Amino acid sequence: MKVGSKCRTCREPAIIDLPRHNANFCAEHFLELCRRQVVKAIERFDMLAPDDRVLVAVSGGKDSLAVWDLLLDLGYQADGLYIGLGIGDYSDVSGDYARRFAAARGLKLIEISLRDDFGYDIPTAAKATRRVPCSACGLSKRHLFDTAAIDGNYTVLVTGHNLDDEAAVLLGNTLRWEVEYLARQLPVLPARDGFPKKVKPLVRLTERETAAWCVVRGIDYLVEECPMAAGNKHLGYKSTLNTLEAASPGSKAAFYLNFLERMAPVLSGVLHDERETLHPCVECGSPTTGEVCAFCRLVVTASAHAPVPVELVGRAGR
Repeated sequence: MKVGSKCRTCREPAIIDLPRHNANFCAEHFLELCRRQVVKAIERFDMLAPDDRVLVAVSGGKDSLAVWDLLLDLGYQADGLYIGLGIGDYSDVSGDYARRFAAARGLKLIEISLRDDFGYDIPTAAKATRRVPCSACGLSKRHLFDTAAIDGNYTVLVTGHNLDDEAAVLLGNTLRWEVEYLARQLPVLPARDGFPKKVKPLVRLTERETAAWCVVRGIDYLVEECPMAAGNKHLGYKSTLNTLEAASPGSKAAFYLNFLERMAPVLSGVLHDERETLHPCVECGSPTTGEVCAFCRLVVTASAHAPVPVELVGRAGR
């Protein structure tokens, strides 16, 4: 941002430049912009109602804490859910950020520990299954998000996926022409038996904008990336999109938001209806297509494996 830049709205000194909006903003009007973008997403996709019981999945990072703060700022009542993944110091620190945020505001934070509650952690699960850590992590979080929301009688589960996240996933699915995944890539997944409604209110905000929201609002968050995410394809997709965005501001928003408006309706008829094939897992009762759900199978495999030493966690992610 150039020295002396002024806010587009009030002409006071600007604190941030947003090339995709071709504008600079002061702190007050930047926050207003973020609120408008979130409200627009909520209203456009019918994400939330005033009487919803909202559960926000929080990790201690900027996006999850920003979306929790934004929803509270907009008048929604929302509790938090933190899952301890057992990724060494990274998980210890991320949990501290989530707890401090909740404690400072008198908010309810539900905590689940993979190691304490299910006998495994993500490094050990990756070793036991011989798959990339993100596979066990994603499976674990999806299952526990769903069960925590259902068991707690929450009507909506909120995640902090932002525009960068969704555009990167869209790019990956498009490169492989994963038609069913493309058809599912919506900012709202409706509730059905055994699954809560899931929404992503940050889909109109970038990572840089959610980070700036946290800075302006005085929210401390975990800056470091997960040590086990090295090599994740989506990081490469994000880098590619960032290069495109630098050359042509607004490209990420056009790519993803135009997909939602123009292509998603075309793909809406390709999804297979799996509701008739789902039945309760014999172990945990969650919906599954088999006798035992993937999460329960993971628990059996990972909990039987010797724990990966903490000092090897960083190495395990490479």
